[in-house]
Amino acid sequence: MKPESPAIPLPERYTRHVVQVRDPHAELVADFREGMLEAPRWLPPKYFYDARGSQLFDAICDTPEYYPTRLESDLLESRAAEIIDTSGAHTLIELGSGTSRKTEYLLAALNERVDDPYYVANDVCGEILDEAAERLLGRFPSLTIEALCGDYVAALSALSTLDSGPGGARLFTFLGGSLGNFEDDEAIALLSQIRAAMGEADRLLLGLDRVKAIPVLEAAYNDAAGVTAAFNLNLLSVLNRELGADFDPDGFRHHAPFVEAHSRIEMHLVAEGAQTVQVSEPMATLHIADGETIRTEISRKFTRPMVGQLLSGAGLSLVTQWSAPDEAYSLFLLAPGSGPA
Repeated sequence: MKPESPAIPLPERYTRHVVQVRDPHAELVADFREGMLEAPRWLPPKYFYDARGSQLFDAICDTPEYYPTRLESDLLESRAAEIIDTSGAHTLIELGSGTSRKTEYLLAALNERVDDPYYVANDVCGEILDEAAERLLGRFPSLTIEALCGDYVAALSALSTLDSGPGGARLFTFLGGSLGNFEDDEAIALLSQIRAAMGEADRLLLGLDRVKAIPVLEAAYNDAAGVTAAFNLNLLSVLNRELGADFDPDGFRHHAPFVEAHSRIEMHLVAEGAQTVQVSEPMATLHIADGETIRTEISRKFTRPMVGQLLSGAGLSLVTQWSAPDEAYSLFLLAPGSGPA
């Protein structure tokens, strides 16, 4: 782990570290080789989030159709003080922090509770971390921020090397329904890694989207303004830039149905006409048939039994939960518990 200078001048209360278990470029090449050389083609969603992708996702959160951010923000705004008090936290640790706008409610409550609030933010985009830090430090003069630029696994591994902050209990947060981007075994593995990083007094605040009417679900990922489509298609620009590929974004369209059998939205890029794509690294020629798809993301929607299975598998126990009306979205406060983890 090494400190990295932010793109904009920021106070000494902010430090950004680059954390990686693997070289990011080598990891992208390996993931591309695994997921894209043969049908059915797929890529992990973490490659959406270059600077433009992060900005587009922020814009998605502002679309009228995208209810998860709105519901989660409402819960955080109304319950922030209760969440911080119940958790007993002195430090906030966020995986996948992005712009930290929703987290700001928790930080405001933490700022009221402790004299020296401490925030560890993690995201794959350093520019977004810097911009969020600039805003937060302007609002909270006593806040200290440590930013971990890298993926979740690298960030969790790096936690033990950080300054311990003010001491006391820590509140880990994993918001935005991001756990829904993982298959069951992957989700349990990630929760188990979070559990392993927690002390017995620490807590995890987990945001999960719940099952609801299919038209509502599908509209959230197919907004009328086409922001989600632009976000999905931007992945091809990332591949062109990072791998020396020549994907034509105009030759693909966004497709995001709800697959009821798996209780999830699946985002795809669908080829409109046969495509031949040259890639420099790994050196490859892709022949993509008309109508063939590249799956770019899954977003699972959870029932109560599904949540229970995840927690049991990861060795976490439920402390309490806060839910939107009709349990459309829920925040779960979790503690280390007994179990396979």
